[in-house]
Amino acid sequence: MPATPEPAPTSTLPTIPPTTAAPASPAQPTVPSSRSASAIDQLVVAPETTGEGYDRDLFPHWTDDDSDGCDVRCETLQSERRTDLPGLPGGGRLSTYDAYTTADETELEIDHVVALAEAWRSGASTWDVARRTAFANDLHPDTLIAVTAASNRSKSDRDPASWQPPNRESWCGYATSWTNVKVRWELTADPAEVAALRNMLAAC
Repeated sequence: MPATPEPAPTSTLPTIPPTTAAPASPAQPTVPSSRSASAIDQLVVAPETTGEGYDRDLFPHWTDDDSDGCDVRCETLQSERRTDLPGLPGGGRLSTYDAYTTADETELEIDHVVALAEAWRSGASTWDVARRTAFANDLHPDTLIAVTAASNRSKSDRDPASWQPPNRESWCGYATSWTNVKVRWELTADPAEVAALRNMLAAC
């Protein structure tokens, strides 16, 4: 009588379902939700000001501090160039807000994750020109991101209580970056904004 074959050993590794989603952008990494929630707890919760007196020109931007001929917009585009995007063997960029990939950088705009007007309403109205300039040209990957013109203009100066990226896969990175920027620059967040951030991070 033939021997009964031994059953195959059961793997202890978790099963990860296949995905066809675009790869996450290095500018908006996914981080553990516990760490993000901890950052939210560091936010100073306060009502926004009316925005009276705001002018974009109060935040001088796209400087070239190292005088290498590549300003902050150029530096951001260079830092986000990737060679692992499907269909773009020569390299390109991913707009995480809408999961759009392109090899043509003219299709993209540089978004301040926390918009300049939002920063103004959250405390930047009290800053001097040097600090506003530093914020507007902050090359930290949480602060600036290359996105499609359509998504940038859709977002405008709205906060997460009234706008979230249409690509839900980017919510963790977006909410994390938003929170980190506000904490690093000591900007306030209003209650609705904080609630929206917690909701976005809940699925991370």
